[in-house]
Amino acid sequence: MLRGMYTAASGMIAQQRRQEMLSNNMSNAGTPGFKADQASIRTFPRMLIANLEQRNESSSNELSTGVYLQEMVPNFFQGNVMETKNQTDIALIDGNLPENGALFFSVQSNEGVRYTRNGNFTIDSTGTLVTNQGMQVLDTNGNPIVLRTENFTIRPDGTIIEDGNEIARLNVVFSENANELVKEGYGLFRLEGNELESAIGNPNVSYQLQQGFLERSNVNVEQTMIEMMQAYRTFEANQRVLQTYDQSLDKAVNEIGKL
Repeated sequence: MLRGMYTAASGMIAQQRRQEMLSNNMSNAGTPGFKADQASIRTFPRMLIANLEQRNESSSNELSTGVYLQEMVPNFFQGNVMETKNQTDIALIDGNLPENGALFFSVQSNEGVRYTRNGNFTIDSTGTLVTNQGMQVLDTNGNPIVLRTENFTIRPDGTIIEDGNEIARLNVVFSENANELVKEGYGLFRLEGNELESAIGNPNVSYQLQQGFLERSNVNVEQTMIEMMQAYRTFEANQRVLQTYDQSLDKAVNEIGKL
């Protein structure tokens, strides 16, 4: 009986964590470049219950002992692109990419180089192109990009033109296996140990940058609402199972024990 309680409880915990992940996706549905997380739920290793009476392996039964949320993996599918007409908004539009590959802008944080798909940039008081959190956007040489005004243009390859002169080129980096990246807050990702290489000159990768546009979050609001309801109903079902076990134990202790 106690095994059944543990199984129901593990299901409740897994659905609670899934609900938290879906709530985070939903709250970032309006965040430019946000990549929705996907949950992977697995069963615990099956427990082999030997039939002690028959002592025959062919008659043995397997019993699942519950589920757990193994990991949450971002979905790097391209979000829709919307026009903002803001000179400092830049959308990174994927072209041909290998499977599991992904492209990012490169920015400098206090903890080191980070990667993002959020092209909602701005210009700070020193004329440096930065993110909304104040992180410097890097060029192909790993340097910050300094502009004198917002009257600049960006070519599809990332070259920045100001007063008719080429002043820098936005760095776009490529990850062969985006699942190796660690997701942080503010739409940032990092790679443990190394830095991603530039996508410029990579014959297997193509992309273009579009000034005055932003990549939207790739959260599907309608589908996320449906999944939140499913997680809630599954949590409720496990809760009822747990309550039934609790009532059975109550009777075993308080009623059967009196006989």
